[in-house]
Amino acid sequence: MWLHIPEILNAAELEDVRKVVRKGAFADGRNSAGQLAGAVKQNEELQGTKAALADAEQCVARAVQRHPEVQRHALPLRISHPVFARYRPGMHYGWHTDDAVMGQGGYRADVAVTVFLNDPGDYEGGDLVVQSPYGECRARHPAGDAVLYSASRLHCVEEVRSGERQVAVLWIQSQVRDEQQREVLQKLDALRSRQMEIGQEQEVVQLDWLYSRLMRMWVDV
Repeated sequence: MWLHIPEILNAAELEDVRKVVRKGAFADGRNSAGQLAGAVKQNEELQGTKAALADAEQCVARAVQRHPEVQRHALPLRISHPVFARYRPGMHYGWHTDDAVMGQGGYRADVAVTVFLNDPGDYEGGDLVVQSPYGECRARHPAGDAVLYSASRLHCVEEVRSGERQVAVLWIQSQVRDEQQREVLQKLDALRSRQMEIGQEQEVVQLDWLYSRLMRMWVDV
């Protein structure tokens, strides 16, 4: 899975989040990493009380939750609180895969989301790189954009050579844990939408029946 969503945060939301990030204190990102990831992780993460970070966290999480392409591709069951991270010159995050289970109480991390909080012109380097069956996918997008990718894929953030890269990162537990099954459902949903647009009512009924049958077979809630 690889999905680029432009402007998942609108201008007002982006500015509200950036105000919190600008005022906040940061700590070594390795404090939140497991043993293996910590060995290759060099970044800083925003610290603060729940009250201080709540508005920014909810703003990002709501933006991800409400987007129709997120609903179609990821089929969210749970969405984590975002982690706000920055990369200064020399910082990077080497090749790793995200933990399968994360957070207090435990949720399965099926889909990872990176929301860009500043523009590519603000820094050099710092590309997000994700391995896929079709080769490496790279992300370096304008502030407010997001990318979604399978959390089980090997991925890295290349070294920032100058400036500062700012992102929010969060994870989705999908209703359907298998990546290939989610892809089938997404394709069916897109086909169903196209048939509705051209008024093919009988075809829509059949596609809806098939989509529903597969959801009943594959949903894990």
